[in-house]
Amino acid sequence: MSTAPDRVPRRDTKPPAASGVYLEEGSVVPGATEATRSGPEHATQPMSYDAVLLSGFGGPEGQEDVLPFLRNVTRGRGIPDERLEEVAHHYRAFGGVSPINEQNRDLKRALQTALAQVGLDLPVYWGNRNWAPYLDEALEQAANDGVRTMIAIPTSAYSSYSSCRQYREDWADALEASGLQTTLQIDKVRQFFSHPGFIQPFIDGVQSGVAAAMQAGHDRSAIEVLFSTHSIPTDDAARSGAGLFTDVEGGGYAAQHLAVAEQVVAEAAPGISWQLVYQSRSGPPSQPWLEPDINDALEALEERTAVLIVPLGFVSDHMEVMWDLDTEARETAARLGLWFTRTPTPGTQPDFIDALVDLVQERISGRPTGQRANTTAIGPWFDVCRPGCCENPRLGFKPAIAGLQP
Repeated sequence: MSTAPDRVPRRDTKPPAASGVYLEEGSVVPGATEATRSGPEHATQPMSYDAVLLSGFGGPEGQEDVLPFLRNVTRGRGIPDERLEEVAHHYRAFGGVSPINEQNRDLKRALQTALAQVGLDLPVYWGNRNWAPYLDEALEQAANDGVRTMIAIPTSAYSSYSSCRQYREDWADALEASGLQTTLQIDKVRQFFSHPGFIQPFIDGVQSGVAAAMQAGHDRSAIEVLFSTHSIPTDDAARSGAGLFTDVEGGGYAAQHLAVAEQVVAEAAPGISWQLVYQSRSGPPSQPWLEPDINDALEALEERTAVLIVPLGFVSDHMEVMWDLDTEARETAARLGLWFTRTPTPGTQPDFIDALVDLVQERISGRPTGQRANTTAIGPWFDVCRPGCCENPRLGFKPAIAGLQP
């Protein structure tokens, strides 16, 4: 993928951490609209929004961007550039360009078109947490256009510090950095792991993958499905999911993934052998992270001749999918003599785009909880994050919006 031709001058650093949040008198949720400021688990009051805030992780778009981007990602952890270069080589192998920004440009266009098709005249603003266009830049543009209320869509489906709370912290950072704390109100859609439109692309992928493996001569009993997601520290995992999964190893983060995997298998390939595995581990070896690593799981397979990798934790084919799955896991499988395929991520598939539109519609209409689209035993998830949800014990609580404090 080439560097985006429409690149504009950008800064190298994300907004500074917020010193606080704006809490309107009588509110318990900072920066929130009338529908959510009292802190309901599910907002059933109809709400009129001016715009959608599509929020991405961000990625470099040239070799000179790689280290500044990684410094943004790891800000506050004191990681020297020499260690960052150990990760940088993944990006440098692709010319320093992460595919994630172009994918989010495509997602923004597809979402804008789909909103218009259902009669919702809502502009979509796109901002990233860790690279241009930054979230504060998106908010400034929105405010200049007269926007005052926004519904935010993070490009992450599950509950954890890095996939939910950190987005809420970065929105708080962006509001303070742009001076818009008292001007803009931002709600967020629920974590959408249980929405059938998010799950359907994985069902389709597993059905096609199993069929391809069998066509290649592999018996159904010789096929293993590995549902892969980003590993996180076990301490973070234990605090994920609003404290509802203290009896589950891996907390709400693992429980939500397992619920989705079970649904996919039930619909796509009942009785197929499968497991949940993890990838992209970082941090010191002394710190426990969720396991098994996907490569270790591949090494441990017995009596299997074919493997399907399902990137269950990811919305698009970004760098961690391309490197950790399409490169490293594929190489491991080849060394072990395993037939290998990796199924697609939702990307801009119509079912997924329709799901994002539906998430916006349910908030505009104030749809009752029991009438919301949901296909797992867990969900539909909360509209307003609960107190202390997805705490990062190493970093402590930072200012965040779209949820009850702290």
